[in-house]
Amino acid sequence: MNKGNILIIDDEAGIRSSLKGILEDEGYTVLTSDTGEKGLSQIMTEHFELVLLDIWLPEMNGIDVLNEIKNQNSQIQVVMISGHGSVESAVMATKLGAYDYLEKPLSLEKVILTVKNALKQSRLEEENIVLRESISAKHDLVGDHLSIQKIQEAIKIAAPSNGCVMITGENGTGKELVARLICDLGPAKHKRFSQINCGAIPEDLIDNELFGYGENHPSGISARKKGKLLLAEGDVLFLDEIDEMNLATQAKLVKILNEGKFEPIKGGQSVTLNTRIIAATDKDLKKLIEQHLFREDLFFKLNVIPIHIPPLRERIEDIPKLINYYLNYFSVADGNKQKTMSKEAMEAFVNYSWPGNVSELINVIERFVIMVKEDEIKEAHLSLLVEPIEAQYVSGIKPKQTLIKARELFEKEYIHKTLLRCNWKIPEAASELEIEEEQLQEKIKSLGISFLG
Repeated sequence: MNKGNILIIDDEAGIRSSLKGILEDEGYTVLTSDTGEKGLSQIMTEHFELVLLDIWLPEMNGIDVLNEIKNQNSQIQVVMISGHGSVESAVMATKLGAYDYLEKPLSLEKVILTVKNALKQSRLEEENIVLRESISAKHDLVGDHLSIQKIQEAIKIAAPSNGCVMITGENGTGKELVARLICDLGPAKHKRFSQINCGAIPEDLIDNELFGYGENHPSGISARKKGKLLLAEGDVLFLDEIDEMNLATQAKLVKILNEGKFEPIKGGQSVTLNTRIIAATDKDLKKLIEQHLFREDLFFKLNVIPIHIPPLRERIEDIPKLINYYLNYFSVADGNKQKTMSKEAMEAFVNYSWPGNVSELINVIERFVIMVKEDEIKEAHLSLLVEPIEAQYVSGIKPKQTLIKARELFEKEYIHKTLLRCNWKIPEAASELEIEEEQLQEKIKSLGISFLG
């Protein structure tokens, strides 16, 4: 059984022969080369997980070869082989990306252990890449609508810059997703993505969370706390629900963005701001500015690169693609056979207004993949899966409940069943209920009727 593919690059025939014999005895597949140039050619045509590379080579030296290997494929582990007096060069090579170094004369035990650990590290990194790709696959910007194409272009433009970004859109449209994509595609890729939900933090604590505090904090806390602005040094800080930030904190943030530096609360030295700010809101900030609930100067500071994400109901042609994408994602993630959706069920999904937008659609698809045992999700499953939810309407009618509440629960259940029977076709359902379409839309909204209940 092949334990891994290894390339040995060394100009000494004895070293190449000895290492090849030792490693093949251990179950590895080994190829050799006597020059860096030949070794690089082999790397371009063969798959290697590990390279044992001599520092002193004729013509192209080991350091240059190391740099070229990492440029071609950063996932290949490289162990440097250093002769007497070249340990300093080997240490420098590790700083340039080499996993480790072996010093001549080579120790059999040391060679085997180093190779084993290097290959273990290589496979761990591969697993991490697969995991990151799996996570990012769930949170991808899916769709062919013109608005999505414009957002994708805006992300490409925004990513390499350091300008503030303001992302707007309804709940569930994917504002955090867009922020993360900007981070992933920009210079901050693989660095920390920090975030603060301004609406989830009490007003009197938002300053502490954002700016931190020094040792003289009035609460009596003796320790220092670094704020998110400082913790996100050199990285991205995502300020979600920026509209919920109080005016006093808004004023401080404007000052910091103007001056490019800030001081932690009640003590601490001035800190240079080196954090990229991306903000998001589902509110109309211009209206809030008119109502004196949001600072106009902060809006201008944050709105350098504006990105608006439309609700799903404005790009219904993307719904089938989203459905198929997430049917595939959850089927693969759960190790199940690929599920499909019937034409009738798909029609119901397209007709539904999706008030929770893409987030709601993802949750619904995941539920169907888990609960539907058949390979195809059919129209009948829509009713089947909502029965437990509808049951709560009936059980919710209690002897001491008001007539108004009981009538509301019955009305919600009845309208929901009608919508399901009509595949969420509003005109058809309104005709059956003998009410106007606008009245039905209002009932759906006021009663909180959703796709699954």
